[in-house]
Amino acid sequence: MTAPEPTEIRLRRAERVLEITFADGARFELSAEYLRVESPSAEVQGHSPSERQLVAGKKAVGISRLEPNGNYAVRITFDDGHSTGIYSWDYLHRLGREQDQRWPAYLKALDAAGLSRDPG
Repeated sequence: MTAPEPTEIRLRRAERVLEITFADGARFELSAEYLRVESPSAEVQGHSPSERQLVAGKKAVGISRLEPNGNYAVRITFDDGHSTGIYSWDYLHRLGREQDQRWPAYLKALDAAGLSRDPG
């Protein structure tokens, strides 16, 4: 199933949140930290599930730039310099739908690895 296209994308820099509304009526508030640690880039996802990287220390990360990528995606540049992830509408919709499962799993993985959300 292909996700609907967004009807509105709003970057709330002060809150470090990307607010996105889709044509199907779904509306998500995705934190910059969540988007950064779930980046679709090969740097984070690897080329197979076994290569996936656990990204720590991004609690204070912000979004410095959004660039349209054709009619199907947006490139997000984060203020830590990461800019290689191209977030398709489908992926953003999935991140919104699955946030309640993905975020606790991420926190659990950080804890198990002895890592922190805090920078440094």
